[in-house]
Amino acid sequence: MENIVSQQRDFFKSDKTKDCNFRIQQLKALKKVLKSNESLLTEAIYKDFKKSEFDCYTTELALLYSDINEACKKLKSWSKIKRVSTNLINFPAKSRIIPEPYGVSLIIGAWNYPYQLSFAPAIAAIAAGNTVILKPSEIPVNSSKAIKKIVNDNFKSNFFHVIEGGVQTTQQLLGLNFDKIFFTGSPKVGKIIYQAAAQHLTPVTLELGGKSPAIVCENSNIEVSAKRIVWGKFLNAGQTCIAPDYLLVHKNIKDKLISAIISEIERCNYSFANKNYVQIINEANMHRLVALLDKNKIIYGGDYDIYERYFAPTLMSDITFDDKVMQDEIFGPILPIIEFEKIEEISTKLKNLPKPLASYLFTGNKKQAHRLFNELSFGGGAVNDTIMHITNSKLPFGGVGNSGIGSYHGKSGFNEFTHYKSILKKSTCFEPNLKYSPYNEKKLKLARRIMG
Repeated sequence: MENIVSQQRDFFKSDKTKDCNFRIQQLKALKKVLKSNESLLTEAIYKDFKKSEFDCYTTELALLYSDINEACKKLKSWSKIKRVSTNLINFPAKSRIIPEPYGVSLIIGAWNYPYQLSFAPAIAAIAAGNTVILKPSEIPVNSSKAIKKIVNDNFKSNFFHVIEGGVQTTQQLLGLNFDKIFFTGSPKVGKIIYQAAAQHLTPVTLELGGKSPAIVCENSNIEVSAKRIVWGKFLNAGQTCIAPDYLLVHKNIKDKLISAIISEIERCNYSFANKNYVQIINEANMHRLVALLDKNKIIYGGDYDIYERYFAPTLMSDITFDDKVMQDEIFGPILPIIEFEKIEEISTKLKNLPKPLASYLFTGNKKQAHRLFNELSFGGGAVNDTIMHITNSKLPFGGVGNSGIGSYHGKSGFNEFTHYKSILKKSTCFEPNLKYSPYNEKKLKLARRIMG
Protein backbone atom coordinates (compact mmCIF):
# COMPACT_ATOMS: atom_id res chain seq x y z
CA MET A 1 0.00 0.00 0.00
CA GLU A 2 2.78 2.41 0.92
CA ASN A 3 4.48 1.68 -2.39
CA ILE A 4 1.34 2.42 -4.42
CA VAL A 5 0.69 5.66 -2.52
CA SER A 6 4.32 6.65 -3.13
CA GLN A 7 4.01 5.85 -6.85
CA GLN A 8 0.84 7.90 -7.12
CA ARG A 9 2.43 10.82 -5.31
CA ASP A 10 5.40 10.77 -7.69
CA PHE A 11 3.06 10.60 -10.68
CA PHE A 12 0.97 13.47 -9.36
CA LYS A 13 4.11 15.56 -8.92
CA SER A 14 4.85 15.10 -12.62
CA ASP A 15 1.83 17.39 -13.24
CA LYS A 16 0.42 15.07 -15.91
CA THR A 17 -2.93 14.86 -14.15
CA LYS A 18 -3.27 18.64 -14.32
CA ASP A 19 -3.67 18.38 -18.09
CA CYS A 20 -7.40 18.48 -18.87
CA ASN A 21 -6.90 16.38 -21.99
CA PHE A 22 -5.27 13.66 -19.89
CA ARG A 23 -8.22 13.67 -17.49
CA ILE A 24 -10.74 13.45 -20.32
CA GLN A 25 -8.77 10.61 -21.87
CA GLN A 26 -8.84 8.67 -18.57
CA LEU A 27 -12.55 9.28 -18.04
CA LYS A 28 -13.36 8.09 -21.54
CA ALA A 29 -11.19 5.04 -20.94
CA LEU A 30 -13.14 4.32 -17.74
CA LYS A 31 -16.46 4.58 -19.55
CA LYS A 32 -15.19 2.23 -22.25
CA VAL A 33 -14.04 -0.26 -19.61
CA LEU A 34 -17.38 -0.11 -17.80
CA LYS A 35 -19.31 -0.52 -21.05
CA SER A 36 -17.24 -3.47 -22.24
CA ASN A 37 -17.57 -5.20 -18.87
CA GLU A 38 -21.28 -4.66 -18.24
CA SER A 39 -21.97 -8.40 -18.35
CA LEU A 40 -19.21 -9.08 -15.81
CA LEU A 41 -20.51 -6.35 -13.50
CA THR A 42 -24.12 -7.51 -13.87
CA GLU A 43 -23.27 -11.13 -13.14
CA ALA A 44 -21.19 -10.18 -10.11
CA ILE A 45 -23.83 -7.99 -8.51
CA TYR A 46 -26.49 -10.63 -9.16
CA LYS A 47 -24.41 -13.11 -7.18
CA ASP A 48 -24.23 -10.65 -4.29
CA PHE A 49 -27.81 -9.30 -4.29
CA LYS A 50 -29.81 -11.02 -7.02
CA LYS A 51 -29.97 -7.54 -8.51
CA SER A 52 -31.39 -7.64 -12.04
CA GLU A 53 -29.73 -6.34 -15.18
CA PHE A 54 -32.34 -3.57 -15.32
CA ASP A 55 -31.66 -2.40 -11.77
CA CYS A 56 -27.91 -2.72 -12.23
CA TYR A 57 -28.05 -0.47 -15.26
CA THR A 58 -30.56 2.12 -13.98
CA THR A 59 -29.33 2.46 -10.38
CA GLU A 60 -25.61 1.88 -10.88
CA LEU A 61 -24.11 2.15 -14.37
CA ALA A 62 -26.35 4.72 -16.07
CA LEU A 63 -25.57 7.28 -13.37
CA LEU A 64 -21.85 6.68 -13.87
CA TYR A 65 -22.08 7.12 -17.63
CA SER A 66 -23.95 10.37 -17.09
CA ASP A 67 -21.29 11.60 -14.63
CA ILE A 68 -18.50 10.78 -17.09
CA ASN A 69 -20.25 12.43 -20.02
CA GLU A 70 -20.85 15.63 -18.06
CA ALA A 71 -17.30 15.74 -16.70
CA CYS A 72 -15.76 15.24 -20.15
CA LYS A 73 -17.93 18.01 -21.54
CA LYS A 74 -17.45 20.56 -18.77
CA LEU A 75 -14.20 19.92 -16.90
CA LYS A 76 -12.20 22.34 -19.07
CA SER A 77 -14.66 25.04 -18.09
CA TRP A 78 -14.61 23.96 -14.46
CA SER A 79 -10.78 24.04 -14.50
CA LYS A 80 -10.44 27.56 -15.89
CA ILE A 81 -8.69 30.21 -13.85
CA LYS A 82 -11.35 32.60 -12.60
CA ARG A 83 -10.79 36.34 -12.54
CA VAL A 84 -12.30 38.24 -9.62
CA SER A 85 -12.38 41.92 -8.76
CA THR A 86 -9.62 43.51 -6.70
CA ASN A 87 -10.23 45.82 -3.78
CA LEU A 88 -9.05 49.43 -3.77
CA ILE A 89 -6.29 48.94 -1.22
CA ASN A 90 -4.47 46.58 -3.60
CA PHE A 91 -4.63 48.91 -6.60
CA PRO A 92 -3.09 48.37 -9.10
CA ALA A 93 -3.40 44.57 -9.16
CA LYS A 94 -5.26 41.58 -10.58
CA SER A 95 -6.89 38.78 -8.61
CA ARG A 96 -7.28 35.19 -9.75
CA ILE A 97 -8.60 31.90 -8.37
CA ILE A 98 -6.80 28.82 -9.67
CA PRO A 99 -8.48 25.40 -9.31
CA GLU A 100 -5.92 22.73 -8.49
CA PRO A 101 -6.28 19.04 -7.54
CA TYR A 102 -5.47 17.96 -4.01
CA GLY A 103 -3.18 15.09 -5.03
CA VAL A 104 -3.48 11.44 -3.97
CA SER A 105 -7.06 10.58 -3.00
CA LEU A 106 -8.47 7.63 -1.09
CA ILE A 107 -12.04 6.60 -1.85
CA ILE A 108 -13.77 4.10 0.41
CA GLY A 109 -16.93 2.75 -1.21
CA ALA A 110 -20.15 1.38 0.27
CA TRP A 111 -21.75 -2.03 -0.17
CA ASN A 112 -25.36 -1.12 -0.96
CA TYR A 113 -24.64 0.31 -4.42
CA PRO A 114 -21.13 -1.08 -4.90
CA TYR A 115 -20.50 0.32 -8.39
CA GLN A 116 -22.23 3.68 -8.17
CA LEU A 117 -20.87 4.56 -4.72
CA SER A 118 -17.33 3.51 -5.63
CA PHE A 119 -16.94 4.91 -9.13
CA ALA A 120 -18.96 8.15 -8.80
CA PRO A 121 -16.50 9.78 -6.37
CA ALA A 122 -13.61 8.31 -8.41
CA ILE A 123 -14.97 10.04 -11.52
CA ALA A 124 -15.11 13.34 -9.62
CA ALA A 125 -11.55 12.84 -8.34
CA ILE A 126 -10.17 12.08 -11.80
CA ALA A 127 -12.05 15.01 -13.35
CA ALA A 128 -10.44 17.31 -10.79
CA GLY A 129 -6.97 15.95 -11.59
CA ASN A 130 -6.26 13.66 -8.65
CA THR A 131 -4.85 10.16 -8.57
CA VAL A 132 -7.13 7.56 -6.99
CA ILE A 133 -6.81 4.61 -4.67
CA LEU A 134 -10.21 2.93 -4.42
CA LYS A 135 -11.12 0.57 -1.59
CA PRO A 136 -14.51 -0.95 -2.42
CA SER A 137 -16.61 -2.52 0.30
CA GLU A 138 -15.62 -6.12 0.94
CA ILE A 139 -19.19 -7.14 1.85
CA PRO A 140 -20.47 -7.69 -1.75
CA VAL A 141 -17.47 -9.89 -2.48
CA ASN A 142 -18.22 -10.59 -6.15
CA SER A 143 -18.85 -6.94 -6.99
CA SER A 144 -15.63 -5.97 -5.22
CA LYS A 145 -13.65 -8.48 -7.26
CA ALA A 146 -15.21 -7.20 -10.48
CA ILE A 147 -14.30 -3.61 -9.60
CA LYS A 148 -10.72 -4.62 -8.89
CA LYS A 149 -10.40 -6.57 -12.10
CA ILE A 150 -11.67 -3.94 -14.50
CA VAL A 151 -9.66 -1.13 -12.89
CA ASN A 152 -6.35 -2.87 -12.22
CA ASP A 153 -6.35 -4.60 -15.62
CA ASN A 154 -6.87 -1.33 -17.48
CA PHE A 155 -5.21 1.49 -15.52
CA LYS A 156 -1.70 2.04 -14.27
CA SER A 157 -1.38 1.66 -10.52
CA ASN A 158 0.39 5.01 -10.21
CA PHE A 159 -2.83 6.72 -11.34
CA PHE A 160 -5.89 4.59 -10.52
CA HIS A 161 -5.72 1.44 -8.43
CA VAL A 162 -8.11 -0.76 -6.45
CA ILE A 163 -7.13 -2.34 -3.14
CA GLU A 164 -9.48 -4.98 -1.74
CA GLY A 165 -9.79 -5.89 1.90
CA GLY A 166 -11.75 -5.62 5.10
CA VAL A 167 -11.50 -3.55 8.25
CA GLN A 168 -7.79 -4.22 8.73
CA THR A 169 -7.00 -3.07 5.19
CA THR A 170 -9.02 0.10 5.71
CA GLN A 171 -7.18 0.80 8.95
CA GLN A 172 -3.82 0.33 7.24
CA LEU A 173 -4.83 2.69 4.44
CA LEU A 174 -6.01 5.30 6.91
CA GLY A 175 -2.60 5.20 8.54
CA LEU A 176 -1.04 6.52 5.33
CA ASN A 177 -0.88 10.15 4.31
CA PHE A 178 -3.47 11.05 1.66
CA ASP A 179 -4.34 14.46 0.27
CA LYS A 180 -8.10 13.76 0.21
CA ILE A 181 -10.34 11.05 1.68
CA PHE A 182 -13.88 10.30 0.51
CA PHE A 183 -15.98 7.85 2.53
CA THR A 184 -19.50 6.52 2.05
CA GLY A 185 -21.04 4.56 4.91
CA SER A 186 -22.46 4.82 8.41
CA PRO A 187 -22.04 7.73 10.83
CA LYS A 188 -20.32 5.35 13.28
CA VAL A 189 -17.56 4.46 10.81
CA GLY A 190 -17.52 8.00 9.45
CA LYS A 191 -16.36 9.26 12.85
CA ILE A 192 -13.49 6.75 12.78
CA ILE A 193 -12.50 7.92 9.29
CA TYR A 194 -12.63 11.55 10.42
CA GLN A 195 -10.43 10.88 13.43
CA ALA A 196 -7.85 9.03 11.33
CA ALA A 197 -7.77 11.81 8.72
CA ALA A 198 -7.18 14.38 11.44
CA GLN A 199 -3.75 12.85 12.15
CA HIS A 200 -2.57 14.19 8.78
CA LEU A 201 -5.04 17.12 8.59
CA THR A 202 -6.46 15.48 5.47
CA PRO A 203 -9.68 17.02 4.10
CA VAL A 204 -12.55 14.54 4.22
CA THR A 205 -15.88 14.08 2.53
CA LEU A 206 -18.29 11.91 4.51
CA GLU A 207 -21.45 10.62 2.82
CA LEU A 208 -23.37 9.03 5.67
CA GLY A 209 -27.04 8.35 6.33
CA GLY A 210 -29.78 8.79 8.90
CA LYS A 211 -33.49 8.33 9.34
CA SER A 212 -34.95 10.17 6.37
CA PRO A 213 -38.64 11.02 6.84
CA ALA A 214 -41.40 11.20 4.26
CA ILE A 215 -44.17 13.53 5.36
CA VAL A 216 -47.56 13.07 3.72
CA CYS A 217 -49.96 15.95 4.21
CA GLU A 218 -53.74 15.91 4.08
CA ASN A 219 -53.84 17.71 0.72
CA SER A 220 -51.44 15.34 -1.06
CA ASN A 221 -52.27 13.22 -4.09
CA ILE A 222 -52.68 9.87 -2.34
CA GLU A 223 -52.34 7.58 -5.37
CA VAL A 224 -49.23 9.26 -6.75
CA SER A 225 -47.72 9.62 -3.28
CA ALA A 226 -48.20 5.91 -2.58
CA LYS A 227 -46.64 4.92 -5.89
CA ARG A 228 -43.55 7.07 -5.39
CA ILE A 229 -43.13 6.14 -1.73
CA VAL A 230 -43.31 2.42 -2.48
CA TRP A 231 -40.81 2.72 -5.31
CA GLY A 232 -38.35 4.73 -3.22
CA LYS A 233 -38.68 2.62 -0.10
CA PHE A 234 -38.43 -0.84 -1.63
CA LEU A 235 -35.89 -0.07 -4.33
CA ASN A 236 -32.85 -2.24 -3.53
CA ALA A 237 -34.98 -3.81 -0.76
CA GLY A 238 -34.72 -0.59 1.22
CA GLN A 239 -30.92 -0.71 1.28
CA THR A 240 -30.63 2.86 0.03
CA CYS A 241 -29.14 5.68 2.10
CA ILE A 242 -31.78 8.16 0.92
CA ALA A 243 -34.77 5.81 1.02
CA PRO A 244 -37.72 7.14 3.03
CA ASP A 245 -36.95 5.56 6.40
CA TYR A 246 -40.39 6.17 7.90
CA LEU A 247 -43.69 7.87 7.09
CA LEU A 248 -45.33 10.75 8.91
CA VAL A 249 -48.94 10.75 7.72
CA HIS A 250 -51.81 13.10 8.50
CA LYS A 251 -54.39 11.16 10.48
CA ASN A 252 -57.24 12.12 8.12
CA ILE A 253 -55.67 10.29 5.17
CA LYS A 254 -53.73 7.58 7.00
CA ASP A 255 -56.09 4.71 6.18
CA LYS A 256 -56.45 5.75 2.54
CA LEU A 257 -52.71 6.07 2.11
CA ILE A 258 -52.00 2.69 3.72
CA SER A 259 -54.56 1.08 1.46
CA ALA A 260 -52.97 2.71 -1.61
CA ILE A 261 -49.48 1.65 -0.49
CA ILE A 262 -50.57 -1.97 -0.01
CA SER A 263 -52.25 -1.96 -3.43
CA GLU A 264 -49.06 -0.63 -5.04
CA ILE A 265 -46.87 -3.21 -3.29
CA GLU A 266 -49.16 -5.99 -4.50
CA ARG A 267 -49.22 -4.55 -8.00
CA CYS A 268 -45.41 -4.57 -8.09
CA ASN A 269 -45.32 -8.15 -6.74
CA TYR A 270 -41.78 -7.79 -5.44
CA SER A 271 -39.78 -11.00 -5.83
CA PHE A 272 -36.45 -12.31 -7.08
CA ALA A 273 -38.28 -14.16 -9.85
CA ASN A 274 -39.79 -10.90 -11.14
CA LYS A 275 -36.33 -9.31 -11.16
CA ASN A 276 -37.60 -6.28 -9.28
CA TYR A 277 -36.31 -7.10 -5.81
CA VAL A 278 -32.96 -7.91 -4.22
CA GLN A 279 -31.59 -9.87 -1.31
CA ILE A 280 -30.60 -8.39 2.00
CA ILE A 281 -26.81 -8.24 1.78
CA ASN A 282 -26.02 -10.85 4.46
CA GLU A 283 -27.42 -12.87 7.35
CA ALA A 284 -26.20 -10.36 9.93
CA ASN A 285 -28.38 -7.67 8.40
CA MET A 286 -31.27 -10.14 8.11
CA HIS A 287 -31.11 -10.80 11.84
CA ARG A 288 -30.82 -7.07 12.54
CA LEU A 289 -33.98 -6.38 10.53
CA VAL A 290 -35.91 -9.25 12.11
CA ALA A 291 -35.11 -7.80 15.54
CA LEU A 292 -36.83 -4.54 14.53
CA LEU A 293 -40.18 -6.22 13.91
CA ASP A 294 -43.02 -5.78 16.38
CA LYS A 295 -45.58 -8.44 15.50
CA ASN A 296 -48.34 -6.46 17.21
CA LYS A 297 -47.76 -3.51 14.89
CA ILE A 298 -47.23 -5.28 11.55
CA ILE A 299 -50.15 -4.49 9.25
CA TYR A 300 -48.66 -5.91 6.07
CA GLY A 301 -45.80 -8.27 5.19
CA GLY A 302 -43.41 -9.36 7.89
CA ASP A 303 -42.37 -12.54 6.06
CA TYR A 304 -38.70 -13.40 5.70
CA ASP A 305 -36.35 -16.25 4.86
CA ILE A 306 -32.96 -16.07 6.55
CA TYR A 307 -31.39 -18.67 4.26
CA GLU A 308 -32.57 -16.97 1.03
CA ARG A 309 -31.93 -13.52 2.55
CA TYR A 310 -35.45 -12.55 1.51
CA PHE A 311 -37.31 -9.94 3.53
CA ALA A 312 -40.79 -9.03 2.32
CA PRO A 313 -41.94 -5.41 2.03
CA THR A 314 -43.35 -4.73 5.49
CA LEU A 315 -45.57 -2.01 6.94
CA MET A 316 -45.80 -1.23 10.65
CA SER A 317 -48.46 1.15 11.96
CA ASP A 318 -49.28 2.91 15.24
CA ILE A 319 -45.57 3.57 15.63
CA THR A 320 -44.15 6.16 18.02
CA PHE A 321 -40.70 7.72 18.09
CA ASP A 322 -39.93 5.54 21.12
CA ASP A 323 -40.31 2.25 19.26
CA LYS A 324 -37.19 0.19 18.58
CA VAL A 325 -37.62 0.54 14.83
CA MET A 326 -37.27 4.32 15.21
CA GLN A 327 -33.95 4.35 17.06
CA ASP A 328 -31.57 3.81 14.13
CA GLU A 329 -31.64 3.90 10.33
CA ILE A 330 -33.56 0.83 9.15
CA PHE A 331 -31.73 0.21 5.87
CA GLY A 332 -34.20 -2.44 4.83
CA PRO A 333 -37.76 -2.99 3.58
CA ILE A 334 -39.58 -2.07 6.80
CA LEU A 335 -41.74 1.04 6.63
CA PRO A 336 -42.94 2.41 10.00
CA ILE A 337 -45.97 4.71 9.88
CA ILE A 338 -46.54 7.50 12.38
CA GLU A 339 -49.68 9.63 12.23
CA PHE A 340 -49.83 13.33 12.99
CA GLU A 341 -52.49 15.98 13.30
CA LYS A 342 -50.62 19.29 13.06
CA ILE A 343 -47.66 19.88 10.77
CA GLU A 344 -46.21 22.32 13.32
CA GLU A 345 -45.82 19.49 15.83
CA ILE A 346 -43.93 17.41 13.27
CA SER A 347 -41.63 20.29 12.45
CA THR A 348 -40.81 20.80 16.13
CA LYS A 349 -40.11 17.09 16.60
CA LEU A 350 -37.88 16.77 13.55
CA LYS A 351 -35.83 19.80 14.56
CA ASN A 352 -34.80 17.95 17.70
CA LEU A 353 -33.67 14.80 15.87
CA PRO A 354 -30.30 14.22 14.15
CA LYS A 355 -30.23 15.82 10.71
CA PRO A 356 -31.03 13.17 8.06
CA LEU A 357 -29.49 12.73 4.63
CA ALA A 358 -32.87 13.26 2.95
CA SER A 359 -36.40 14.46 3.63
CA TYR A 360 -39.50 14.16 1.48
CA LEU A 361 -42.74 16.10 1.62
CA PHE A 362 -45.94 15.18 -0.17
CA THR A 363 -48.29 18.14 -0.37
CA GLY A 364 -50.41 20.16 -2.76
CA ASN A 365 -49.64 23.39 -0.93
CA LYS A 366 -46.60 25.32 -2.19
CA LYS A 367 -46.47 27.58 0.85
CA GLN A 368 -46.53 24.58 3.15
CA ALA A 369 -43.63 22.99 1.27
CA HIS A 370 -41.62 26.21 1.34
CA ARG A 371 -42.23 26.74 5.04
CA LEU A 372 -41.38 23.22 6.15
CA PHE A 373 -38.27 22.84 4.02
CA ASN A 374 -37.14 26.28 5.15
CA GLU A 375 -37.49 25.23 8.79
CA LEU A 376 -35.87 21.78 8.64
CA SER A 377 -32.22 20.94 8.08
CA PHE A 378 -31.27 17.87 6.02
CA GLY A 379 -28.97 16.90 3.18
CA GLY A 380 -31.40 17.12 0.26
CA GLY A 381 -34.79 15.90 -0.77
CA ALA A 382 -37.88 16.36 -2.87
CA VAL A 383 -41.44 17.59 -2.89
CA ASN A 384 -43.92 14.95 -4.08
CA ASP A 385 -41.24 12.38 -4.88
CA THR A 386 -38.50 10.27 -3.32
CA ILE A 387 -34.85 9.63 -4.24
CA MET A 388 -35.01 11.25 -7.70
CA HIS A 389 -33.15 14.40 -6.62
CA ILE A 390 -29.99 12.28 -6.80
CA THR A 391 -30.38 12.03 -10.59
CA ASN A 392 -29.96 15.78 -11.15
CA SER A 393 -26.22 16.45 -11.18
CA LYS A 394 -26.87 20.17 -10.75
CA LEU A 395 -28.15 19.44 -7.24
CA PRO A 396 -25.23 18.89 -4.82
CA PHE A 397 -25.64 15.54 -3.06
CA GLY A 398 -24.47 15.27 0.52
CA GLY A 399 -25.42 15.36 4.16
CA VAL A 400 -25.29 17.80 7.04
CA GLY A 401 -24.46 17.21 10.68
CA ASN A 402 -24.78 13.53 11.51
CA SER A 403 -25.59 12.65 7.89
CA GLY A 404 -22.32 13.84 6.39
CA ILE A 405 -19.80 16.48 5.42
CA GLY A 406 -19.43 17.82 1.88
CA SER A 407 -21.32 17.06 -1.31
CA TYR A 408 -20.72 15.77 -4.82
CA HIS A 409 -22.20 15.00 -8.26
CA GLY A 410 -21.52 17.22 -11.27
CA LYS A 411 -19.67 20.44 -10.55
CA SER A 412 -20.04 19.82 -6.81
CA GLY A 413 -17.98 16.64 -7.14
CA PHE A 414 -15.27 18.53 -9.01
CA ASN A 415 -15.28 21.16 -6.25
CA GLU A 416 -15.00 18.50 -3.56
CA PHE A 417 -11.71 17.22 -4.97
CA THR A 418 -10.33 20.67 -5.80
CA HIS A 419 -8.41 23.27 -3.85
CA TYR A 420 -9.13 26.81 -5.02
CA LYS A 421 -5.87 28.72 -4.83
CA SER A 422 -6.12 32.50 -4.53
CA ILE A 423 -3.50 34.66 -6.27
CA LEU A 424 -3.02 38.42 -6.09
CA LYS A 425 -0.79 39.77 -8.89
CA LYS A 426 0.54 43.23 -8.04
CA SER A 427 1.99 45.76 -10.44
CA THR A 428 5.47 47.19 -9.67
CA CYS A 429 4.90 50.46 -11.50
CA PHE A 430 3.29 52.15 -8.52
CA GLU A 431 3.71 51.66 -4.76
CA PRO A 432 1.83 53.85 -2.27
CA ASN A 433 3.50 54.16 1.12
CA LEU A 434 0.33 53.96 3.20
CA LYS A 435 1.10 50.56 4.73
CA TYR A 436 4.72 51.37 5.49
CA SER A 437 5.99 53.12 8.61
CA PRO A 438 6.36 55.73 9.89
CA TYR A 439 2.64 55.95 10.72
CA ASN A 440 0.84 59.20 11.46
CA GLU A 441 -2.62 60.64 11.89
CA LYS A 442 -2.95 61.50 8.22
CA LYS A 443 -2.23 57.89 7.19
CA LEU A 444 -4.72 56.59 9.76
CA LYS A 445 -7.48 58.83 8.39
CA LEU A 446 -6.70 57.67 4.87
CA ALA A 447 -6.69 54.03 5.96
CA ARG A 448 -10.10 54.49 7.61
CA ARG A 449 -11.45 56.02 4.43
CA ILE A 450 -10.12 53.27 2.15
CA MET A 451 -10.59 50.25 4.36
CA GLY A 452 -13.98 51.30 5.77
